[in-house]
Amino acid sequence: MRIHDPSIVGKLAELHVELQYGAALSDLTSLGIGGTTDLLRIKKHESLPDLLSLLDVNDIPHKFLGGGSNLLVGDGELPWVVLQLVRPEPDVVLDGSLARVDAAADLGRMITFCAKNDLGGMEGLIGVPGTVGGALRMNAGAYGMQIGNYVREVTLYRSASRKVEILRGDQISFEYRHTSFAPDDMMLAVILELPSKPYKEILKGIRICNEKRRSSQPLGQKSAGCIFKNPPGASAGRMIDELGLKGLSVGDAQVSDRHANFFVNAGHASAKDMLALIAGVRERVQKSFGVSLENEVVVWNA
Repeated sequence: MRIHDPSIVGKLAELHVELQYGAALSDLTSLGIGGTTDLLRIKKHESLPDLLSLLDVNDIPHKFLGGGSNLLVGDGELPWVVLQLVRPEPDVVLDGSLARVDAAADLGRMITFCAKNDLGGMEGLIGVPGTVGGALRMNAGAYGMQIGNYVREVTLYRSASRKVEILRGDQISFEYRHTSFAPDDMMLAVILELPSKPYKEILKGIRICNEKRRSSQPLGQKSAGCIFKNPPGASAGRMIDELGLKGLSVGDAQVSDRHANFFVNAGHASAKDMLALIAGVRERVQKSFGVSLENEVVVWNA
């Protein structure tokens, strides 16, 4: 979708929103897949209610984009514009054991910054790409921890109320790769309460996690992380592997030969290719194991 009306373009500038025409979502996602649309980069959180009102009045549909690391976007000209927060400086402010973090902050950089100030607990997420906001939305976790354990307060824009709201951690449900946030809520900031740990101890944990990732994940290839959630008491990757599906491909969309629950863009894969591969693998797992795999990757299909 493209914004052509000069009056709308002028109002966007007044709201401190940068308009990028015809942005390729393939350049903004870790899978390297996605069509084109106009990108609205938001420089001030407080402009969100007025921005969303402007889009609603002009019948301009929209989606919120974080770091694009757990996302499969459809091909071609997309039927909505994309909104993205601009990362402020500083994006992390510490107050004792509390870390006040902007949602646009890079997850790995935030963890490293906190570690250097002797605040740990998040070591397992050091290699997870994307933003803090994206990690919050899906309750990102790895190696026995999840970000929801440390959340004390979240500031977000709620589309249902058209207001910026603040929720306490105990007002939010954090489950395995799932939260109680509505799909059209936009994370703005979070306060994390982190345990005190010596930097050297945190660094040791980070190195262990990084080594595990290097040995088991296709870090040098374009992927969106795990495609499927693990079913209760089972491993999606193990089931796919047991079916001998590593290396299976549709076009340039391929099941990783290193980790069967990672699907990679081995060249110039389209969303159509990737969706066909996901559907095919899901069908074969259902047929062989009687388990219906649920997507962990978020799909924005045009």
